[in-house]
Amino acid sequence: MSDPTDPSVLATDLREALRPLWRRFHAHRTLSMGKTGILFRLDHHGALTATDLAALERISHQAVAGAVRELEEMGLVSRSPDPADGRRVLITLTDSGRTRLISERSAGQEWLVHAITGGLSESERATLAAAVPLLNRLDAEGPG
Repeated sequence: MSDPTDPSVLATDLREALRPLWRRFHAHRTLSMGKTGILFRLDHHGALTATDLAALERISHQAVAGAVRELEEMGLVSRSPDPADGRRVLITLTDSGRTRLISERSAGQEWLVHAITGGLSESERATLAAAVPLLNRLDAEGPG
């Protein structure tokens, strides 16, 4: 029998546990995770360049450029010259983009709240709450 605390076993178990939850949580979203991430970063940080977005989202500059082009066509972001450096282009979240981000972020929330409420005891919810900072640390400290 394998040791559930062994990092390789734990990584596999965690990935396999999160995959179906992630799918269910995102089943009602209409934008890709990448596009939603871009909208979130713009909402959180304000106007950014495509290079900044690529670094924050840990995706290629080309992927950001394509997503921003599509988001701009949808009216969710706008582009304008950087007032401090006219060679750079700043990408900004529009009011429509902010509204859409709120909608995208709430998709799946009701299902997850119901699953936590109906499927976990008080002590299990406390255990889950204690795991959240650890999961956040894995993202912040882990290799890109």
